[in-house]
Amino acid sequence: MQQIVELNLLQFSIVYLLLLIVLFIMKKAKIDQVKLLFVASLRMSVQLALAGLVLTYIFQNPHPLFTVSYVLVMIAFAIHRVLSKNKELNKKFKQAIALSLAISGLLIIMFFVAVIVGQSVFNPQYVIPLSGMIMGNAMTGVGLGIKTFRESTRVEQHRIDSLLNLGARPKKILLPFVNRALETALLPTLNSMVGMGIVALPGMMTGQILSGTLPMTAILYQIAIMIAICTVVCLSVFGSLYLGYKTLYNERDQINLT
Repeated sequence: MQQIVELNLLQFSIVYLLLLIVLFIMKKAKIDQVKLLFVASLRMSVQLALAGLVLTYIFQNPHPLFTVSYVLVMIAFAIHRVLSKNKELNKKFKQAIALSLAISGLLIIMFFVAVIVGQSVFNPQYVIPLSGMIMGNAMTGVGLGIKTFRESTRVEQHRIDSLLNLGARPKKILLPFVNRALETALLPTLNSMVGMGIVALPGMMTGQILSGTLPMTAILYQIAIMIAICTVVCLSVFGSLYLGYKTLYNERDQINLT
């Protein structure tokens, strides 16, 4: 297998020209998100460049403290991103989200690295990139699940009130919304798994192949990480919703959806 071709600064810079196509289409379609396009591109570039510098240092100076700190920052950022979009939720619901993301993420990361890969849970070469994929998908899944739950209960507020007045228990009323939100959160991951290998070659597998890894080795890693991602999304969304929805009603069967 050939070694990966390193990009020089000029080759790398040319890729930004592709954004002109996006800009042209946005202008043509009168999509007023030009500022967001530039901000998103700039932030992505700066954040990834800084992450590259930090990771280079950590890989050259491996220490358990650095690895643990980096993973904890990832988890904290994932929790912050979800909670920042759901500021109206009560404190206990937010705690359920934070605990579900942190515990499910850490469990799957440690299981994957120690049992599947067979490496130390302090090995930055494996722990950090795998943690990024696992926590990133968990964050997206929980965000989508909470958004779906809140929007559907808001739309059905009158129906919920009517059922309460008829004597229905809050658990029986809210549980269908929880189940629907969990299904919605899982669907993107399940759909990506269905088309993987035929419609798309996923990022982890492509990166490994580009770096010279044998295709079958890359495929085994990709299958394993997708199953881990599916599991962490399911666990984190399930925990967030099933623990969280119980904080929305009291012992007098009164429901408060905030």
